[in-house]
Amino acid sequence: MSLDAPVAAALSRIQNPRLGNDLLSAGMIRDLTVTGDGRVAFTFLLSRQDPATLVREARKALQAIEGITDVKIKVVDPAGPAAVTHGPPGASQGPQSAAAGVPAQSPVEMPGLGRVIAISSGKGGVGKSTVATNLAVALALQGHRVGLMDGDIYGPNIPRMFGLFERPSVVQGRIRPLEAHGVKLISLGFIVERDAPAIWRGPIIMKVIQQFLRDVDWGELDYFLVDLPPGTGDAQLSLAQSVAISGAVIVTTPQEVAVGDALRGAKMFERVNVPVFGVVENMSGFTDPESGRHWDIFGSGGGQRLAEELGVPLLGQVPLQPDMAGFADRGQPIVIAAPNSAAARALTDIADRVKLESASRGVSLPILE
Repeated sequence: MSLDAPVAAALSRIQNPRLGNDLLSAGMIRDLTVTGDGRVAFTFLLSRQDPATLVREARKALQAIEGITDVKIKVVDPAGPAAVTHGPPGASQGPQSAAAGVPAQSPVEMPGLGRVIAISSGKGGVGKSTVATNLAVALALQGHRVGLMDGDIYGPNIPRMFGLFERPSVVQGRIRPLEAHGVKLISLGFIVERDAPAIWRGPIIMKVIQQFLRDVDWGELDYFLVDLPPGTGDAQLSLAQSVAISGAVIVTTPQEVAVGDALRGAKMFERVNVPVFGVVENMSGFTDPESGRHWDIFGSGGGQRLAEELGVPLLGQVPLQPDMAGFADRGQPIVIAAPNSAAARALTDIADRVKLESASRGVSLPILE
C-alpha cells in the first residue's frame, strides 16, 4: 500500500495558528518524498513568527502512521539566516549589525584559545550561565587550562557566579583576565557599573566581543567557553564571524516554550557552519532525597525531543537542587560546593561528554613547545 496519501493526510491535519491554514495548504512543506520502505523526508519552511512546535507535531503525526520507518525533516527559514533573531526586548526583526551595514567577516583560527565552545540558549532563565560556569570549573578541576568569556552583554552574570567584582588590570595594553576556581574570566560586569544598562547597538557589541577575544591576555588554553546571551542576535553572529567556533552546546529546560526557542538558536549555529555538540536539559526534575518521590516541575522529555529534532546527542540532564541557586549567588559553583550532589555529578558527566564530542569532530588541542 502506498504511504503517500496517509502522509499527506497527516500533514494536512496540522494547523498553523498564525496562518489559520494547514501545513500543506500554507506551502510550508517542500520536496516531500515517501519511499516504499517507509522513509519520509521533506523541507519544512518555518519562519520566526511560527511556533517551533509545529515541527515536532509533524514528526509525531508521521511516526504514528503504520509503515513509516523513518522521518527526516530539514527546517529552513524562508526569510534566510539574516532575518532570524531572538534578541533582547525591543530588538529589531534582524540583527542590528546587519541593519547598520556592518560587513560580514570570516572567522579566524585562534589556536591559543584551544577548543572554542559556545554555550547558548533560545530564551533566558533556563540556567545557561549556571551550566557554562560549572562546565568551565569541571574542566579546570580535571587539570585543563580553561577560559570563560561572558558574552552576555545585556545581562552579565558570570561575575556573581564566581564571586568576583573587581576590575581587571591592563598590562602593556592587554587586559589581564581575573581568575577563580582555576578558570580565567572576562566579563563586561567587571568593567561597567553594576546598575549600568547595556543599551548598545550591533557595531558596539561586535567591538566588545572582538576586544574580549583579541585584547585579553588569555595565555594558552585547552578550552575557551563563551556564555552567550539568549536568542540569536548580534552577540552570537559577532562571535561566529570573529573566531572559529569548535562547537555549540544548547541549554534548555524540559518545557515546550524553552525547547521551541532553543531549536531556533541551534539552527542559527548550523547556518553559520558551527556544529552543535549536543543539548543540555537543565531543571529536568526534582527528587526528594528523603521520600524518593520525583516531580517533573517543568515537564519532561523536552531536551530529548530537541536533541532528536536536531540529530545531536542529549549530553545530560541536570536535576533541580534546592541549594544550587544559593551557591551560585555566593560565587560557589555546585561542582565545588557540593561535588557529590546529583546536579554536580550530572554537570561533570556533561563536561566529559563535551570533551568527547569535540575530540570526535577532530578539534585538536594546541601543542605547546
